[in-house]
Amino acid sequence: MYSYTKAESRERGRLFRKGFKQALADCVDPEIRQRIDRIDKAAAERGERELNALYDTRGNDRQAVAQAKAKVRTAPREERAAARQALRDAEQQLKRSEKAVSKAENF
Repeated sequence: MYSYTKAESRERGRLFRKGFKQALADCVDPEIRQRIDRIDKAAAERGERELNALYDTRGNDRQAVAQAKAKVRTAPREERAAARQALRDAEQQLKRSEKAVSKAENF
């Protein structure tokens, strides 16, 4: 996964256009390719860190759902409705984090 900053996207686009024009003239400067590779490498490292953070969040949310289910099963009758609501909230949060991970993996 790549995660470009706005400045990196602009710079990469500018370098790509410059390299394209040079390719038409058949005199490509190797420094352009190196700069694009450096930008891509930084974006790939940033993207991997972000994806790992999303995996951690998803794991924490799964644990929260498991704890909420256990609380529903062990709650006294008076507290069961609140425990069920907490379970629903935890499941919704898990659904959001799973959607974010899926979106990041397929992007």
